[in-house]
Amino acid sequence: MTTIYLIRHGQASFGAENYDKLSPNGEFQAKLLGQYFDKILKEEPYVVAGSMQRHQQTANLALVECFPEANIVTDHAWNEFNHQQVFSQYEPRFNQPHLLKADVEKETNPHAYLAKFFEGAIERWTGGDYHHEYDESWPDFKNRVETALQNLSDELAKTKPRYAVVFTSGGVISVAAGKLLELNANRTFALNLAITNTSITTLRLVGNEPQLLSLNEHHFIKAEDPQLLTWI
Repeated sequence: MTTIYLIRHGQASFGAENYDKLSPNGEFQAKLLGQYFDKILKEEPYVVAGSMQRHQQTANLALVECFPEANIVTDHAWNEFNHQQVFSQYEPRFNQPHLLKADVEKETNPHAYLAKFFEGAIERWTGGDYHHEYDESWPDFKNRVETALQNLSDELAKTKPRYAVVFTSGGVISVAAGKLLELNANRTFALNLAITNTSITTLRLVGNEPQLLSLNEHHFIKAEDPQLLTWI
């Protein structure tokens, strides 16, 4: 029976021109993840990563700590939705990422402000009236992720590795979990706000059907230092 670990990337560079690059904290989170995998994985896993820079960086930094010879299968189907476009379609001035960061930093409760903004932007994207305004609509993104999960499950059912590790993003993990839990769009993206950087969501493969075992495990980060926990 194969265990699948879905990994959210390390902390990215929020507000920078290149969000996709890991922050120094994100790099450290990835190394801690690799050290944790070195303790719990008994053999080399089958590894998949999205093609985004933050996915690839997280995968490489983590694997150096545990399975440096592991091959990474790159699959863009595990890429995140275009959050910058989703944000800027909701509030055009946030087409410039540094403006959103500046607004967040001015708030007394930055997390609550960002959560409220994120909720509004996601509601517009998923609501059904504006699908034509996005390069990738919500139905297309949802279908892409669900297909990626099923394709991986079918492949693993044939090859039967003990472990598979997928380096991806919070929106992707939320959709995968939402599919298995039969959640609507609002409840799916409520999960997204809670998923920490480099957290582990664990699936068990029964035949070619994935089952959710755990969501958003991040105790290995918290045990090192709770201040290392991030959600962006």
